[in-house]
Amino acid sequence: MPKPSNSTEPAAVSEFKSTSGLTRVWRAFRYSLDGFRAAFQHEAAFRQELALGVPLFALAWWLADHRWQALLMCGSIVLVLIVEIINSAIEALADTVTLERHPLIKRAKDLGSAAVMLAIAAAVGTWAVVLWP
Repeated sequence: MPKPSNSTEPAAVSEFKSTSGLTRVWRAFRYSLDGFRAAFQHEAAFRQELALGVPLFALAWWLADHRWQALLMCGSIVLVLIVEIINSAIEALADTVTLERHPLIKRAKDLGSAAVMLAIAAAVGTWAVVLWP
């Protein structure tokens, strides 16, 4: 039987909910490293974008006339990596729910893919604007 909405009992808290202070910061850092490791190990698209992005990062500082331009160019690369990681998270979660074909799972994966495509287009556009003579 559901509890009334005006219950004074505290809500259940996940055992995975973080603590406070420096312990939380340290754990968050370790979880982030685990995420990078997982993206690198399991996601070919992330490895490809990283392989292209690292040299472009260095190239941006050499090609740009001003540091703000280099920062924009590097930021556009980081944006692609961020969106790819989020897309990979959506796909992993969707595959956890079901490996069978489902229209909503397909939509979620397609939306994530579209987000990656837009991030790549934004990066290409940023580089084109900065490097246009």
